[in-house]
Amino acid sequence: MFPLPQASIQPNTYAYETVPLVKPTGFREYDARWLFGSEINLMGVQALGLGLGTLIHELGIRPEIVTGHDFRGYSSSIKQALTLGLMAAGIKVHDIGLALSPMAYFAQFALDIPCVAMVTASHNDNGWTGVKMGVNRPMTFGPDEMSRLKEIVLSGAGTPREGGSYVYVENFPEVYIKDLTDRPKLKNKIKAVVACGNGTAGAFAPRILEALGVEVVPLDTELDHSFPKYNPNPEDMEMLHAMRDAVLASGADVGLGFDGDGDRCGVVDDHGEEIFADKVGVMLARDLSAIYPEAQFVVDVKSTGLFVTDPVLIANGAKTDYWKTGHSYMKRRVNESGALVGFEKSGHYFFNKPIGRGYDDGLVSAIAILDMLDRNPGKKLSELKDALPKTWSSPTMSPHCADEKKYGVVAAVVKHFEDLAASGGKIDGQAIRDIVTVNGVRVTAEDGSWGLVRASSNKPELVVVVESPVSEARMYDMFKLVDGVLRTHPEVGAYNQSL
Repeated sequence: MFPLPQASIQPNTYAYETVPLVKPTGFREYDARWLFGSEINLMGVQALGLGLGTLIHELGIRPEIVTGHDFRGYSSSIKQALTLGLMAAGIKVHDIGLALSPMAYFAQFALDIPCVAMVTASHNDNGWTGVKMGVNRPMTFGPDEMSRLKEIVLSGAGTPREGGSYVYVENFPEVYIKDLTDRPKLKNKIKAVVACGNGTAGAFAPRILEALGVEVVPLDTELDHSFPKYNPNPEDMEMLHAMRDAVLASGADVGLGFDGDGDRCGVVDDHGEEIFADKVGVMLARDLSAIYPEAQFVVDVKSTGLFVTDPVLIANGAKTDYWKTGHSYMKRRVNESGALVGFEKSGHYFFNKPIGRGYDDGLVSAIAILDMLDRNPGKKLSELKDALPKTWSSPTMSPHCADEKKYGVVAAVVKHFEDLAASGGKIDGQAIRDIVTVNGVRVTAEDGSWGLVRASSNKPELVVVVESPVSEARMYDMFKLVDGVLRTHPEVGAYNQSL
C-alpha cells in the first residue's frame, strides 16, 4: 500500500520525505493546481499519478496516456513522479517531453492515445504546479471527474497493478509543427510581434509563424523559467503593455502574446492597443460567420454582450450561447453543441472542425487571427476593431479570496442579486434586465451595462468583469456597484489589478 496522503506536512522533516503531501484544495473544478513544496511534494504527485491511473481503469478506458511538461525549473521532476504513479497503476505512459498543453492534446490524436496528463501551472506565478487531465479527447476533466479523482487520491484508494510501462516519444514537437504549418502561406505580408514572456511557447511560436510567412519580431522568446520580466499571461496589463511598446517600436501589424503553456493568445493592434480576447472573438466570429453562414458560437459569461447584439453577426445568422467560464466547461459545450468556435475572455479559443480539433491552442488562435487579416488586406487590425459597436470593458480583475471561502462568498453575492431582482429592486436606478447564474452571477441593467462575479477555478481569487455599451462612466458605475457588494464580505481582499 502507498502511504495515505496528508493535507499538511512540515518541510525538511523525515515525514516530508516518507509521506505524500496533497492539500485537498489543489483539486480544482477542471484541473489541479498546487504550490509545489508547501501544498504538494513529489510523493504527493506520485499519489496523484496512482489515483489517476486507478480512475482510468475504473472508467474502462484503454490504459495509455500522453504526458508532457512546461518550462519551469521543477516541472520535469514533477512529471517523473507523476509517471511513476501512473506506471504503478498499470498505465503505459507516452512522454512527449517539453511541450505546450495543446501539443499534448494534439498527441492524443496523432498517437491515437485516449488519455492525457500535462504537467503545467499555465500562467500562475513561479512556485505553482498543476496537471491538466483528460480521458476522452478532446475533452479534459470537469467537476465530476475531478471530484472522483480527489476522493481516490485522498482516501488512499489508488490501486497498484501490473502492466505499466514508459515510452519516450522522440522529436514529437516536429509532428505538431508540421500539422500547423502544412498549409498555404499567407498571401499578404504581415509583421507580428510574438511575445512569450520567457515561457514554453518561445520554443515553438516564432518558428511556426515564420513558416507561414509572417515577419516575426520576437519579444521575450528566450526560455527562462524565472520569468524575469513578468508572468507569461496575456491577460495581465504588464505583458500587454510590453507588447504595445514592441508593436509601436517595430511598426508591426499585430502583437500576439502566448501564456505559459501556449493554450491562450492575447492581442494588441497596430496602434499598440490591447484588444481583450472577447472582442477579438467577436471580430473572428464576424469573419468566420461570413464563410460559414448561421455559425454557432459558445462564449463564457465573462465575455462581451456584443455576441448577441452585433448587427453583423445577426445579419450572418450567427447564434451564440453563453456558458460557464473554464477551459473544460467550454471545451465540452463546444463539442456537445457542435459549435464552430468557443471563445473565452481569458483567451482560450476552441476551434472545432474544419478549423481545429475542439481543444484550446494559442497557435491555432493566432493563425486564425492572421488568416482574418490576410482576408482583409485593405484593413488594419485597428480598423476591424473600430468597426465593432463601441463598448467599454474592464480587464479581468481578481480580488484575493481563500479557496476555502470563495464559493461561499459567491453564493452570497448570487443570492443578493437574485433577491434584489425578485423584489423589483434596481441597480444604479435602473431595473435589472436579466441575471445569468450558470457560473457565479452576471447581472445586466436596463441599459445593457453588466457586472460579473464568479470564483476563480484555479487560484484563491474571485473574478470580476464589468462592461457598458453606454459610456466609460457607466462601466465605472457597474464596478463600484459590484465592488460595493463584495466589500460587505471581509474575506475579500485586494485586487490584482483594478479600474
